[in-house]
Amino acid sequence: MSHTFRVDLRGIIDLLSHHLYSSPRVYVRELLQNAVDAITARRELDPSCPAAVTITCGSTLTITDTGVGLTETEVHELLSTLGRTSKRDDLGFAREGFLGQFGVGMLSCFLVASSVTVITRSARGGPAVRWEADSSGNYTVSVVDGDVPVGTTVTMSASRGNEHWLEADVVRPLVVDYGDLLPAVVTLDGAQVTRGERPWDDEDADLSEYCERVFGFTPFEAIPIEVEAAGLTGVAFVLPSGVHPGTRQTHRVYLKRMLVGDNVEGLLPDWAYFVRCVVDASSIRPTASREALYQDEMLLAVREELGEQIRDWLIRLDAIEPRRAGELLAAHHLGIKSLARTDDEMLRLVERWLPFETTEGAIPLRQFKRKHGAILYIPDVDEFHQLAPVAAAQGLGLVNAGYAYDMELLNRLSALDGPSVARRVAPTELLAALADPEPDVEAALRLRLSEGAAALDRHDCDAVIRDFDPVSLPALLITNAEQQRRLDTEQTAEEVTDPLWAELLGQLTAGSDSSRPEQLVLNCRNPLVQRLARLTDPSLVELTLESLYVHAVLQARRAMRPKDTAALNRSFLELLDRAVGGK
Repeated sequence: MSHTFRVDLRGIIDLLSHHLYSSPRVYVRELLQNAVDAITARRELDPSCPAAVTITCGSTLTITDTGVGLTETEVHELLSTLGRTSKRDDLGFAREGFLGQFGVGMLSCFLVASSVTVITRSARGGPAVRWEADSSGNYTVSVVDGDVPVGTTVTMSASRGNEHWLEADVVRPLVVDYGDLLPAVVTLDGAQVTRGERPWDDEDADLSEYCERVFGFTPFEAIPIEVEAAGLTGVAFVLPSGVHPGTRQTHRVYLKRMLVGDNVEGLLPDWAYFVRCVVDASSIRPTASREALYQDEMLLAVREELGEQIRDWLIRLDAIEPRRAGELLAAHHLGIKSLARTDDEMLRLVERWLPFETTEGAIPLRQFKRKHGAILYIPDVDEFHQLAPVAAAQGLGLVNAGYAYDMELLNRLSALDGPSVARRVAPTELLAALADPEPDVEAALRLRLSEGAAALDRHDCDAVIRDFDPVSLPALLITNAEQQRRLDTEQTAEEVTDPLWAELLGQLTAGSDSSRPEQLVLNCRNPLVQRLARLTDPSLVELTLESLYVHAVLQARRAMRPKDTAALNRSFLELLDRAVGGK
C-alpha cells in the first residue's frame, strides 16, 4: 500500500527562516520575482500588455501585477503544492534556480505574515479565483464574482511581532534594493520606486557616481565586462587605493535583473582582489536561498573569462596610458604580481613599471637591468637591509627579493630570458668584493684579534679584516648558510642516541668545510676599529670585539640566541662600568 508524504507548513516555515534565508526581508524579493515572472509569461501571449507592479502598505501589504494570472486548477497545483515541477510549463516560461522551480517563493510570505490572500485571473480565460491560506497550513479556494482584471493581487496580514516588515519605510528600500533593475514599473503608495534600466547599458551614464552610490568609493577605472555564454553583462570597478591581498572582495550580482546580493563572493579570481563588480546574468545558478552563487562549471568559466578581461584591460592600459599603469601597479602590486607568476604579458608589465626595492632606490627591474646588466638579488629582507649600504658603497647593485612573489617573478624572468638575467647573491660574494687593508693596519689588527680570540670563539665566529665604505659601519656580520646547516647537523648528531642515525648524520657532515658559519668583517676605515688596533689591554680588546659582534648581530636583525643576549648584557655593563670609573 502506497502513501503520500505530508508536509508540515509550520516546520517548512521554520526551516526557511532559520536555515535557508538569512533574513525575512527576502519575502519582498520573492513577491517581486513572482510578479515579474507572471508579466514575462503574459507577454509571451500578448507582447503589448502593460508591465506594472503596484504595492500599497498599511495595516496589510498588497502587491498587484499585470501578469498572466492563474486558473483555478493552477492555483491548486502551484500555490498549494510544495515541489510541483510543472510550474514552468504551465506558465509558459523558464526560470532558473530551485525556488522558481519548486514554488517556495510564496511560502516566504509566511516568514512575516499570519495569512495570505491571492486574487488572480488568468489571461488564458476563466473566472477570477481567490486563494486564502494561513500559517497553520490551511487554505481555501473560491471563485470570485465580478469584473476582476487579468493579473494577480497578493494581500498579506502581518503575524505578531512582524508588523514592521509590512510598513512602507521598511518595504520601500527593500523594493529599491531588489527590484531597481526589473523590466517593469514598480510603484509603492503611488510613487515609482524603481529605475528599470541597467546603468552600464546607458552610454551617457556616470558610472563613477554609480560606483560611489553602490560601493562607496570613486573608482580608478570602470571596465565594461561581458560573458555571452552566461548572459552576463556589467561593469568592474577598480579600487583607487591598495587593499590587503587577503581581502575577499564581494560583488553586487543580479540574476535576470533581480538582485541576488551585494556581498556575493567567487565571481572573480583571487588575484583580482582590487576589483569589485556589478553584473546581471541569466545563466549562472543561485543557491537555494538565492543569496549566493552555486559553484558549478558555469561559474568557473565566468570567473576565468572575467579574469581574462581584467588582465587584457591592464595590458591595454600599459600600452595606451603607461603612467596610469604605473600608478595602478603601485597601488595594487601584490595582486598584479600574483597574476604575473603565470602570465608572461603581465610579467613584462611588472618588469617595466613595478618598483622594486634596490640599492638604487625603488625602481623597476628593467631600469635596474639597464644600469647593472644583471639582476643580483638577496631573498631575505633583513639581509638586504644589512648588506645594501655596503654593496651600494662598492658600486654593486642589489635587489631585495624578500617580499611576496618576488623570488617567483625573478625565477620566471630567468626562465624566459636566460639564467644570467637574474641571480641570487650569497653574502660571501659581497665579502670578495671588499678591498684588502693596508699591511701594517692588518698586522696590528691581527695581533689584537689573537689577544681577544676568546670573545669570538664563544660565538663560533671568525674575524675578517677588510677596507670598505661606508666608514660609519665598524663591522658587518656575514652568515654562511651552508656552514650553519652543517653546524646544526653536527649538533643534532651529538644529541642522537641511535648509533645508526648518528653515523648517517656523521656521513652528511664528513668532508665539509671546517670554517665557522659566521664571519665578523671588521672595517679598518672605521675610527673605532682603528682605535681597536692600538689597544694594549687584552681584556678591553676582548670586550670591544664582543661588543662589535653583538652590534653586528643587531644590525643584521638576526634572531638573538641566549648566548648573544648574555653577551649583549655583559658587554654593555662592563663598558658602562669602565665609563664610570670602574676597573
